[in-house]
Amino acid sequence: MTPTHVANEAQTIAERAVALADTARRMAEAAAPAADAISPFLYLLTIFLLACFVGYHVVWNVTPALHSPLMGVTNAISSVIVVGAILAAGMAESGAARIFGFLGVTLAAVNIAGGFMVTRRMLAMFKKKGS
Repeated sequence: MTPTHVANEAQTIAERAVALADTARRMAEAAAPAADAISPFLYLLTIFLLACFVGYHVVWNVTPALHSPLMGVTNAISSVIVVGAILAAGMAESGAARIFGFLGVTLAAVNIAGGFMVTRRMLAMFKKKGS
């Protein structure tokens, strides 16, 4: 393989890449009006449903040895939810947003307390009997 042959192959690949990029640009421009027509609520609902699906499979398919670390991570995520809900409730201008913020704080606090109780019970299972 000579350097001239390698340079010609590189030029061919570069020309293909330019053609593919042009095709991708045209397809993106064609899809842009459809993306503008979808409401933000549909995006948020899709994210929520995907999060539920992933969460369900993570919780039910994790090995029992990893349940305690999973509960710890869940408590950390719930603490972030508490902060976000407090911010949402505090900066809300409507009454409904404040109610949803309060509900978010309450449910996340219940989740954190339950997570600590379950984690404590699971860690107690690993203690030696009699100690």
